[in-house]
Amino acid sequence: MSWRRIISAMLVACLLWAGSGWEGQGAQAASAPPASNLTPTAAIQKGIENHIEEQVSLGGGYFKLPFHKQQLRLKLVRVHTEYLSKLGPGKYFACVDLVDISGDVYDVDFFLAGKPTAMKVTKTIVHKINGQPFYAWEQKSDGTWQRVPMKKASTGHLGVIKGSDEFEFFYRATLPQITGTGRMWLPLAVSDSFQTVEIKSINAPGKQSTLQEREHANKVLFLELGPEDSGKKVEIIYQVKRLEKAAYTAESPEQGKYLNPERLVPSNENFRQIAEEVVKDKKGDLVRARALYDHIIDRMRYAKAGEGWGKGDAVYACNARTGNCTDFHSYFIALARSVGIPARFAIGAAIPSERNEGGVDGYHCWAEFYADGKWWPVDISEGDKYTSLATYYFGHHPANRFELSRGRDLVVEPGPATGSINFLAYPVLEIDGKPVKAAVEFSFNRNGRRG
Repeated sequence: MSWRRIISAMLVACLLWAGSGWEGQGAQAASAPPASNLTPTAAIQKGIENHIEEQVSLGGGYFKLPFHKQQLRLKLVRVHTEYLSKLGPGKYFACVDLVDISGDVYDVDFFLAGKPTAMKVTKTIVHKINGQPFYAWEQKSDGTWQRVPMKKASTGHLGVIKGSDEFEFFYRATLPQITGTGRMWLPLAVSDSFQTVEIKSINAPGKQSTLQEREHANKVLFLELGPEDSGKKVEIIYQVKRLEKAAYTAESPEQGKYLNPERLVPSNENFRQIAEEVVKDKKGDLVRARALYDHIIDRMRYAKAGEGWGKGDAVYACNARTGNCTDFHSYFIALARSVGIPARFAIGAAIPSERNEGGVDGYHCWAEFYADGKWWPVDISEGDKYTSLATYYFGHHPANRFELSRGRDLVVEPGPATGSINFLAYPVLEIDGKPVKAAVEFSFNRNGRRG
């Protein structure tokens, strides 16, 4: 199924929703500078960013949006470039994260029409709050799509493919301007009991070598770069077969080392006190781990806004009570280890279940803990988003996942001048020993095959 078909159906649905209780904004100009030299998606992104900027200027510093008998006062967090779509002649779709003055993050869908140089926003609809959607989609037998209330949504509607999945995964990065000596470290995914990985091709500039990270058995692609590599692309194409993961035994569980602290997952008295209070009177590590899982869902709010989120800083997560998947799972790992439950981290991507090709919304991470002789997979941030799946995500990871690396504080030789690698999903790039960001894009193609 094509994301373009989903969005086209959404456009029709949005026109039918007028007056149905969904609050949004009507048509407004979304002017943009001349876009003759922009790609179609870049033109859409420029158009929606200019629209938001204009509305912020008119709104006294905020993008104002009527919603549920209140007026949200929002600021731009990011445009989901992986979902920018041309729906047809002069019709476009954009999905944008905006944060309200309350701190809540709203995922807002924008439908646009006109020329890229002068697009108009025809409909604005709130799709999610703090990652929690108001509805899902279902394809009918006649090929059209209908909105499904969350209380009636199945696991398939909510991003879970059970059994097995198979897909191509495209990992792409674009190098910035390199003025001196550049060095880059990228994850090279490996096969294990739950994923079979074939590297179909690696296209990268500079001098290439493969490094071994021994503590967690990761492989790392290392590039040595120079000014002549400025603006060049790095692309790794994988063919992946993935199995749904449930609790499993390991030949060498090495659970002891997963009680040790890490740089951003420390061992401290605060974590110990919180964890001991949560697990008080609970018998057995499995029951205690579930209590910690529920505690984090109750305590934290999924929000990618402000400063400090996204580093997997357990102290930040505990204090701020917000963050993304790295923060949720770092906090869980810190609490679990504080009461003697081994726990470990892994990172990769969640492959969309509702379409068979297109962009992937950045990295996703998860955790495992050891109890009753088995490793138990958990995904607390997804369990927080989808209440109906909270039980599933305590003990399962769906088949539509791709693990790029595992563990924290990764050490390779040669390594970055800044020290061990916090975690490895996006590339780590240094120019003359100083960290620099590279633009990253993930996408996939399921080729119509699904387990």
